[in-house]
Amino acid sequence: MDKIIFIGCVFLFGFLGFAQEIEEGVAWSENMRLTWADFKGKVPPAAESAATTASGISYSYSANLLHHEVKLDFEVNAYFYPNESWYKPELCNENTLAHEQLHFDIAELFARKMREKLQRTSFSDDVKAEVRKIYKDILVELQQYQEQYDWQTNFSRNRDMQSKWNNRIAAALKNEEKG
Repeated sequence: MDKIIFIGCVFLFGFLGFAQEIEEGVAWSENMRLTWADFKGKVPPAAESAATTASGISYSYSANLLHHEVKLDFEVNAYFYPNESWYKPELCNENTLAHEQLHFDIAELFARKMREKLQRTSFSDDVKAEVRKIYKDILVELQQYQEQYDWQTNFSRNRDMQSKWNNRIAAALKNEEKG
């Protein structure tokens, strides 16, 4: 019996980047809503945005190979990183906060998508590479979706479109819970 354990983590700062030190993140929860007090990072000197939510997907797994069949035990979670998240109080309001919360909610949607993909995949002896590919593919989709969200809502300024996205993500999270 072979056993493989791997842990991966990514941060989203409006682009895909990797931190050198992994900080303590706050796991997504249906009952936990972000407040401005959660945004503890320093505003970068050249920052043009009003706020940034650092969130991402983390995963770990163990794989057991028994009679040429791979059994995967895994955990996938969405996290918010307070020390990398920041805002400019003079430019932000409750609408901005709701926009930032949705970025975190979108990360949770993609964590669920990864869980579902891992559950229905039959893995070979090269499980490490296969899991890594699923993760990378999910991150690309997540990044594109986050960018689409920002552009369509004009970073929360288009209130009608923001409302549509709020409803879309709320419905998707409800559907994912049932399915």
